[in-house]
Amino acid sequence: MSTPVTYQAASLVLSYPDESLLASLDTIEAALAGTPVAAQFADVLGHLRGSDLITLQSFHVQEFDLSRRHALHLTYWTEGDTRRRGEVLARFKKVYRDSGLLVDTGGELPDHLPMVLEFAVHDPERGAELLQQWRPSLELLRIGLEEDDLPHAGVLRAICATLPGESPKSRTEVQQLVQAIQPVESVGLEPYGAEPNAAFLGMPAMPTPELQRS
Repeated sequence: MSTPVTYQAASLVLSYPDESLLASLDTIEAALAGTPVAAQFADVLGHLRGSDLITLQSFHVQEFDLSRRHALHLTYWTEGDTRRRGEVLARFKKVYRDSGLLVDTGGELPDHLPMVLEFAVHDPERGAELLQQWRPSLELLRIGLEEDDLPHAGVLRAICATLPGESPKSRTEVQQLVQAIQPVESVGLEPYGAEPNAAFLGMPAMPTPELQRS
């Protein structure tokens, strides 16, 4: 089954680039070889092999930390600068605690997509539930990456393909998905697809956390 490999590879290539990531690209490619999603990772692997580390890090900061269209924090798309965001992030932490895994966030917020994907590798049931619950955020990120022709778009398509049903084709269809999957209290919340609140721009990107059984 290719889903754990997909999640592990996606967690790595969506993380802030470092020497360790660049040194592992051949291993990632070999692990993906022969899986249905191998082609979806070709562009991002080529991107990571095509520039020096400083250039890659600058690209990541610009596109994922500073861009409102490519936020890797799942609650960023829904909560904005509201009182509910802290409560929602606390729910992520509770899921991690309940799993019996020790999660070192490294100072990162618990809804950071690479962290959620890593968690899904180690706890497939709870991880899949989190990804399905926050699928609208994943789909909006996918749409933004596709519209801007970023090499990471295929990675999001691969992630979304692991979840039940077809991906929405538009932001309007994502809104319909929200209503079907995750009814959200509307008071004080940014609607799905709206520009996230600028107060949350520039979140630090940290290496993928290590998880182990307690």
